[in-house]
Amino acid sequence: MKNSRNRGFSMKKFSRLSDSTANSPTVSSHGFQTASLPPPEPDDGFFGIDLNINMTMIDDFLGRPDVAYFDMRMLFDPADFPAIGGISSLTRTLPGYRVVPFPFIASLGAMPVDGAYEGDKLFEVVWGENREILKITPNYLESEFILSDIFPKDKVIFLMCGGGGYSALIRTLLIHQGWDEKMIYHTGGNWFYEGTKSLDLEIHSEDDHDDPIIATWRVNYAFIDFDHLHRIVP
Repeated sequence: MKNSRNRGFSMKKFSRLSDSTANSPTVSSHGFQTASLPPPEPDDGFFGIDLNINMTMIDDFLGRPDVAYFDMRMLFDPADFPAIGGISSLTRTLPGYRVVPFPFIASLGAMPVDGAYEGDKLFEVVWGENREILKITPNYLESEFILSDIFPKDKVIFLMCGGGGYSALIRTLLIHQGWDEKMIYHTGGNWFYEGTKSLDLEIHSEDDHDDPIIATWRVNYAFIDFDHLHRIVP
């Protein structure tokens, strides 16, 4: 059972250790220089995947100390992505990307496949036809804190998902909530990754007759325990 609103509960006790202003993208948190990043340049497609940093050349931009990397997919997505040529299980990711499932962050709106996730989420969002946010409402007292605790404002953010949709939605949401759009890159969908540094998660049996095991323990996963959050009761 979810917790109801606790009138004695205050979000004031939650705060980041520091709220420093954004660092220059060319200076690492350790003080040494890294090569400059091109400014975000979304393409004119529906998802707005970056023209300069995407799955074609992402290997050249991995491991940077000035970048926070996020994979927005679920470990096992109920959506029928195979119907559109995708993959519902997280069979691979990239080194350094933290898995933060977007469906646990906010509502999805219309999806091009059946079976999309409809469970607990931090925010209810009403999406417009062009993926703009018409209304956003937190479902939990901790929702805004969790969002800011996961996604830093003092680092460049690289976003990745499967086909491009989840990353497009979280980029829109973060910008709507006050993040700097000049520091957020939609690096595209991992289904189309063309590099050589993939972190594979499928483990096949020796006879290859059984379904593969998904090595979930190999990923840096942001677990949100909704049962221990304080739901906002209308």
